[in-house]
Amino acid sequence: MAAAIGVRTDYTSADLRVVARRCGDGDHVRRLLAVALILDGGSRSEAAKVAGVTLQIVRDWVLRFNECGPDGLATRKAPGRASILNDEQRAKLAEMVETGPIPAAHGVVRWRLCDLAQWIRDEFALSVTRHTLGRELRALGYRKLTARPRHRGQKPDDIAVFKKSSLPVWRKSNDASQKARP
Repeated sequence: MAAAIGVRTDYTSADLRVVARRCGDGDHVRRLLAVALILDGGSRSEAAKVAGVTLQIVRDWVLRFNECGPDGLATRKAPGRASILNDEQRAKLAEMVETGPIPAAHGVVRWRLCDLAQWIRDEFALSVTRHTLGRELRALGYRKLTARPRHRGQKPDDIAVFKKSSLPVWRKSNDASQKARP
């Protein structure tokens, strides 16, 4: 059986409890108190039982504490999946969106996500879904804007005819009509 990893001694258990008292994150507090219990002379099994985790997780917490101190036990955001496109490919995509499609070459008059996904497949040999491409474009600062469709036979004078118009002046009804209601 291997020896337990030592805990750094520049912090006392009282110091960790003070930090835990000031902390607002429950998970961070739980980690700090588990390490404080170990510094008090408690066993790692005891610390795992109190924190409601396994021995392996307590070992990971001790390693993080030894490396970064109490801040190393703070809740971290998961890095997530790496992006499909690299910076150079994103720059080319942004350039393509800015210049717009060439109808003769690209076969479209405006870019749609499916058209850009096809362009990426042809250009970089990468398969990107429309949803992923939408997130990439949004991260680049682009928004999906579409002009409102207009019928080719629509005449500007006809719009005014079909618009609803309200009464030009509203009048307050007289008190007699309000009193007559039950």
